[in-house]
Amino acid sequence: MIPNLKRLIHSATPLWAGEAEVVRTYWSSPKRSLETYLLWLRRQCFKEFWGSGVGKYDRGGVVPGQLKRLAEKVDEVDVSIDRHEFLEVLEGMKAEYSHYCAFADVHDALRPSGTPKLDPRRLEPWPEEDALTALRYKHQAEHGALGMRACKLTEGGYCTLFSEGMALEGRPGADGRIAEACAKVYDDEFEHMLSGVAGITEENLSAADWTLLQTLVTEQLRQRIRMRNGQFSYPLSEERVQAIYRGDINPLAFDYERAKIGDGALTP
Repeated sequence: MIPNLKRLIHSATPLWAGEAEVVRTYWSSPKRSLETYLLWLRRQCFKEFWGSGVGKYDRGGVVPGQLKRLAEKVDEVDVSIDRHEFLEVLEGMKAEYSHYCAFADVHDALRPSGTPKLDPRRLEPWPEEDALTALRYKHQAEHGALGMRACKLTEGGYCTLFSEGMALEGRPGADGRIAEACAKVYDDEFEHMLSGVAGITEENLSAADWTLLQTLVTEQLRQRIRMRNGQFSYPLSEERVQAIYRGDINPLAFDYERAKIGDGALTP
């Protein structure tokens, strides 16, 4: 199982690096402006508040969807839903909402005087984000648990937005605020990614399953690059995106130690 998992991770690392390159390129891009900063922050707030496609309870939005579904399930605690499972969803929802707050606070600190504060009801997705959500739903609908596993493995894009944002630490003004917000989110997102890895060795996946999982993960990570590129006002050209798809990039280094993946067992 471990060699299969490592091959899967190996195939993902160039695409994670591609998503990181989008963000890193934007920080020094001539396209940067107050307008593009506010745009990407609004779009990140959309993902943190309304984004969907991964969790069991989040269709209809990470925050509002889970709130609604949790309210409907309260009477089922310790009847059809284990109390700890319910707690896990509550804690996850709190984390996602705190992520929304972190980026919304930066947005409102940067907005021009006299303009309205960020309103989650007015947040909108962008075409590449819609395409990613549609792809994740399609994988779940067509491949069930394996599709969900792929979604969990690709969630957050190995925290590349947040790690690249943290690299802005020490810069003045907006960049310093972004670094602080990304630092608040990074650890949570890394744990979310690990939840896609935990327990995978217990599922007795066949060789065909591993091949399919790699295909699903690759499709989602490629679309994540397009999603980030759109979010940040296209700092990468289409030619560069295609080059990344072909593997013309240094792969991101996966933290096997933190993930507790070795030659023996995987610790959830």
